Amino acid sequence: MSKETVHDRTKVTPSVPELGVKSSHIPRRPKITPPKPRKDISTPTIALGEIPNLQILNEKGEISDPSHEPKLEPAELLRIYRAMVLTRKLDTRMLTMQRQGEMGTFAPGMGQEATQIGQIYPLTKKDWFAPSYRSFGAQLWRGWTIEGLMLLWDGFSEGFEIPDGVNDLPFSIVIGSHVATATGVAMGIKRRDDDDAVVLTNFGDGAFSQGIVAESFNFAAVDKAPIVFVCENNGYAISMPVQRQTGADYLAGRSVGYGIPSMRVDGNDVLAMIVATTDAVERARKGEGPTLLEAVTYRMSLHTTADDPKVYRNEEEVEYWKTRCPLARFEIYLKNKNLLDDAAIERTAAECEQEVIAGRERFRGRATANPREVFDSMYEKLSPELEDQKREYLAKLDRKEERH
Repeated sequence: MSKETVHDRTKVTPSVPELGVKSSHIPRRPKITPPKPRKDISTPTIALGEIPNLQILNEKGEISDPSHEPKLEPAELLRIYRAMVLTRKLDTRMLTMQRQGEMGTFAPGMGQEATQIGQIYPLTKKDWFAPSYRSFGAQLWRGWTIEGLMLLWDGFSEGFEIPDGVNDLPFSIVIGSHVATATGVAMGIKRRDDDDAVVLTNFGDGAFSQGIVAESFNFAAVDKAPIVFVCENNGYAISMPVQRQTGADYLAGRSVGYGIPSMRVDGNDVLAMIVATTDAVERARKGEGPTLLEAVTYRMSLHTTADDPKVYRNEEEVEYWKTRCPLARFEIYLKNKNLLDDAAIERTAAECEQEVIAGRERFRGRATANPREVFDSMYEKLSPELEDQKREYLAKLDRKEERH
């Protein structure tokens, strides 16, 4: 990959579906450099800084330059791998459950495992995470339970309960709205001098079309809030391809106008995601303000279980991205380091499958709907009109139970 200036549109990496770079061009641990603001109107040119691209592990599972490789212990590499496998197993199992009428509509994340685990890896327990709705793997890493996530997506309010000791926010279905909340938390951390805690929030490429994301960028930049913005550019905002959402060739440049440095990362490369996010988190922790990371990835499955992607994309595109699968390339990398073999791959898959099935059984033990609770969490005190509706509704339930 190459490091190019923002205003040089002819050299910038093209957007999804191609990351479009050669590994031999990757800079050595590219440093995120904030844009330099102009000082006066007489400045002949305006320096907008540079946006580096980062890929460490290519689609063949090869390290393009050893100087980029993070120095992680073997146990940590295997823990990361297992988390990615567990993420996919949960995703696949929930899709089966939904098709069988046992799960509500949800947003699968197949193909985005490296983006999810890589971005969350550098965070500590004191840090905050504000996820979008396609963040199962990251939530599991942070301490959410499998049955809790299943309850959430099957419509039970108990599923939204944040686990004890986890500094996470509940996601919002309203696109981009949680980015503002995350920014507010980061601004609050700075005002409370909260032990150098950091906030990380993720969102899709479609959220960049929401004004609230732009407003969040501006507040974060002015305040130098300790926040990392991760745009998971998976190529589509539901059915809208990224090329029709923006006239720019890349989304990382969006932050430049706000004075926020950015980096474009191969989102299917878990090592690159870890390195890029670690650098951004360190910047925030040192009081240097926000960073934007554009993680270039691909949604290999559905937008949600109510979606049919065959209507708006072709199989040739999907097959191309299967060759860039984040799990497959990481398996090759671990095999090359003699940390994994075919037997270990099968064993890990089986263990993760059993863990998901055990979570499913715990979910089934709790997933009993009580229709009498419908009105309980609407208001502290119901209005007279709602009280009338509640009485009529409960009376109808009573009659139904008497008949049965």
